[in-house]
Amino acid sequence: MSMSRRDEARFLDGSERELVDQTRTAAVRQLSDDALAGLIRLVRERRQRARDIARRQRREMRGKSDPAGKAAARENAGSARKAEALSAALKRLNSEKARRTAAVSVPDQVRIAQKALRLRRMASPRQAPPSGGRTAGSGMSNIASKKAPSLTRPMEVGRVSQFVKAAQARKDSRGS
Repeated sequence: MSMSRRDEARFLDGSERELVDQTRTAAVRQLSDDALAGLIRLVRERRQRARDIARRQRREMRGKSDPAGKAAARENAGSARKAEALSAALKRLNSEKARRTAAVSVPDQVRIAQKALRLRRMASPRQAPPSGGRTAGSGMSNIASKKAPSLTRPMEVGRVSQFVKAAQARKDSRGS
């Protein structure tokens, strides 16, 4: 659950409030990479301390451990909310760090892809793209026949069939 700035101010002390204010988008964008890393480390340490205190207070409330002060803790809502506010701040810082990392790596990927394309073009000579087949560029065109051309002359075919017909007629007239 997100927490308003007013609630954060109630649960955080002055130095922690300053740290959390530095994690807001406008402020964190102005930080250098080294300052961002240092801020992440500080917020992480503060969050861990708040978590430890909240755990200790929970154990004291259940009677599992001796009280750290004069009396056992009766509630740990403040420490838990402090840890929650610091966790939200750390999440903002980590997302800013991830954003910067991604922004830096993109030009590298572009450079690598361009180099790969250049190497590929140098490796194989440029070839013309394959033909797309017949197109309707300048109107209709003749389609060549795919049949094999006939080697016999049509006149020869008629002569042979007439010869066979006459021979069969002569044979039939002799036999009856």
